[in-house]
Amino acid sequence: MKKVIIGLRSEYLGMALGASVVSLLGIFLPFVSTSSDKLSLIRVMGSSKVCVVAVVFAVIAAILGIVSFARPSVRGVRIWVIAAALQTITFTVLLFASKSILDSSGLLSESFLVKSFGIGYWLSLIAAYAALVMTMKTAKISTGYIVLTILSVIWLFPIVWVILTSLRKEEGYYVGYFIPKGFTFDNYVKLFTNPSVLPFGRWWVNTLIVAVCGCLINTLIILAISFVLSRTRFTGRVTFMKVLLIIGMFPQFMSMIAVYNILKGIGLNQSLIALIVVGAAGAAIQYHVCKGFFDTIPKALDEAATVDGATKLQIFVKITLPMSKPIAIYTLLTNFLTVWSDYIFPSILFGDKQASYTVAVGLDWMTNFRRIDTYYTQFAAGAILVAVPIVILFICLQKFYVEGMSGAVKG
Repeated sequence: MKKVIIGLRSEYLGMALGASVVSLLGIFLPFVSTSSDKLSLIRVMGSSKVCVVAVVFAVIAAILGIVSFARPSVRGVRIWVIAAALQTITFTVLLFASKSILDSSGLLSESFLVKSFGIGYWLSLIAAYAALVMTMKTAKISTGYIVLTILSVIWLFPIVWVILTSLRKEEGYYVGYFIPKGFTFDNYVKLFTNPSVLPFGRWWVNTLIVAVCGCLINTLIILAISFVLSRTRFTGRVTFMKVLLIIGMFPQFMSMIAVYNILKGIGLNQSLIALIVVGAAGAAIQYHVCKGFFDTIPKALDEAATVDGATKLQIFVKITLPMSKPIAIYTLLTNFLTVWSDYIFPSILFGDKQASYTVAVGLDWMTNFRRIDTYYTQFAAGAILVAVPIVILFICLQKFYVEGMSGAVKG
């Protein structure tokens, strides 16, 4: 009869322990193949702190597994989960850091190392992921969290790579290693110290101006038209909504050349005002989500306000908008992100007028084949600075972003 422990699934304990032990044993097997020898992780760990950390976490995870198997407890298994997660991360880091590790030790001077890994590495890596899954199952952590944990480890690496590239001291587009040989903040400093050649500061301000003005104007237009379509009835209302729906189905880039020629004809091409005007002109197409939110607000409130003598504008300003804070912030956020990351139309609109570039166009300019070797690390630094406002907005407004999709009245 199996021992039942509240908060744990004891049937997964043995598999989790087995995976942890196999991952530990893998570090003693041929871990990487050089031109002259096959080395275990133990033999190369002296050349890198990453190797030492990987071995330490493997040992800790195996020890915690043995202890938890002998004397199961919820707290012990949860600590084991943390150790297994850290072990998985470090073994995944080794996949990208291996070439720089062996280069620094003088053991290898060939191309990127993935093809040279031995059976020990892949055994340890696969067993580490298996141990992580089994320990989480043992701790009764849902399958969804298990999948998200593994995916988060994978998804973090492109972000980590961009951050490391932005801090890389050595220049150049392609390097055959993941972790830089030297670190510096000069790539960030250079973005702002030579505005005559690289006016990144101006590009950033241009984008901020267009994004703030665009999201405010577009949000007001969307809220207004959504209120009208939700709370009023007039001849042609349904036809008007169908027309907007059909227009919205066409990709925006189909009309870009025509829009550019119109702007050129009225003298607004290569200007930031053109981006704001074009965004406002097409804002009404985005009414669907906002109208759906307004539809959830009881119309009895409008009727009561009308009986008291309120106009439609007063109902909109004093009743509907105060109840629509989540959808208003959701609309602001989505419009800000759309304008902030827009590339296709600004690249057509500005042409060679560098002073009017937004950051998306400017970063593309930096990655041109004639300039990519010179500006690539600065491009990575610029990409990080572009992402900062978006990250801050999501952290501060994520609650409203979710609430904006759920409606004003719940239950």
